[in-house]
Amino acid sequence: MNRHQLLNNRHRSRSNRILIGWAHGLVLCLLACWFCGAAAADEAGGWKAGVARVVITPEKSVWLAGYGSKRPPDGKLHDLWMKALALEDGDGRRVVLITSDFQGVPKNMSDRVFEQLRQQFKLERQHVMFTFSHNHCGPRLGDDLIDYYPVEAEQETLVNEYTDLMVTKSVALVGEALAQLAPARLQMGTGQTTFAVNRRNNREADVPALLAAGTPLVGPVDHAVPVVTVTRLDGKLDAVLFGYACHPTTLSFLTWCGDYPGFAQLEIEKAHPGATAMFVNTCGGDQNPLPRRSVELCQRYGHMLATAVEETLQQPLKPISPGLRTAFEIVDLPYLNTVSRGELVELSQDETGIKGRWARRLLKKLEAGDDFEAAYPYPVHAWRLGKEMLVIGMGAETVVDYALRFKREFGEGTWVCGYADDMISYIPSRRVWEEGGYEGGSNLYEYGRPAFRWSGDIEDRIAASVHKLVKEVRE
Repeated sequence: MNRHQLLNNRHRSRSNRILIGWAHGLVLCLLACWFCGAAAADEAGGWKAGVARVVITPEKSVWLAGYGSKRPPDGKLHDLWMKALALEDGDGRRVVLITSDFQGVPKNMSDRVFEQLRQQFKLERQHVMFTFSHNHCGPRLGDDLIDYYPVEAEQETLVNEYTDLMVTKSVALVGEALAQLAPARLQMGTGQTTFAVNRRNNREADVPALLAAGTPLVGPVDHAVPVVTVTRLDGKLDAVLFGYACHPTTLSFLTWCGDYPGFAQLEIEKAHPGATAMFVNTCGGDQNPLPRRSVELCQRYGHMLATAVEETLQQPLKPISPGLRTAFEIVDLPYLNTVSRGELVELSQDETGIKGRWARRLLKKLEAGDDFEAAYPYPVHAWRLGKEMLVIGMGAETVVDYALRFKREFGEGTWVCGYADDMISYIPSRRVWEEGGYEGGSNLYEYGRPAFRWSGDIEDRIAASVHKLVKEVRE
């Protein structure tokens, strides 16, 4: 072997040793990263979380929702938001909670979102809860409260276009939250604030004087502020989920804003830069922020709610252990009676009111050969997070009795959320149904239902479903 060949062999041998050494180092590095990741996942208790958010303030003049009148927007106090929290346990089970500043998400919108999430991300209906704050300074959507508003073809086009856009944004938002899944710790606690008033038992005009005199207000309320935190393994607070049982109806003007939940979320996010605050309306169907009708009061209530959250964050929080179980069911809620053709013909003579618009629309359905369903499909969720937290999710405007009942029956760590998946109508308890009045009486026509009133047994039907689903997730 000549000197040139010897040098080449030595060079190849040295290159091979370098290559082997580099590969060995890379393997060690990858193993170290894997062990660190596994240790991090163990440290997080197996939880992964992803958070995403998107502005939903309309860019066109979609009317503001609620209050049964033409309400074109005149500006904004702050942006409206839709946010998503995705959770994954150590076994790869996932759920996504969507929160939003909408007044109400109708079934013809949420069903489209659920179907696209199933197709794109393999998320079944039981894995997604689409909540809305019931904010009356947010935009109209789809056929929610369709008969509430004067009919204008241009406005209906804008609403349909905006609703289509929100379907697209909802699906993209969930995709972003899933893409952000990373190890996290979940903890929970409960605070309290007192501005919610039972509007059935306290006349609004009397409340300021009663408060000033120190006279106790009456009627059932739920002043609890449940809180869940999502914290990354480096200690960074990534999300704060919180709830309260109260209508976001402090304001009734024409300016975009999130009402008191919007102000509360902004304050929490300002106090914790980089964190996302998310609000759910628990069961506030018969609860109002009183007194009301000023921006100053709205900001005050937002501050009171944010303070309750901050005080909770300062206390020791309970860790939520790993594990996800979910169950879901559609329950048929029967009407007391469906409306007759004769009743509709008589009511259709009203040329300007809600009942007239409702009657004429339903008559067209009858003329087209449609029949009225005797019941409405009502969504019920149960999620168990670890051994510490139970989330019950129910559609529409549930009154406070539902939260008080289920928290009593299922114990500590129970969250009861109304305003999920579908803005159907008020959902009265048996007590409220028997008392009648706005939430429990003959007002289903306002929501477009083909009846005036629910059957008196709907609480029993809902409760039976909730107990069945809770048993499934606790087994």
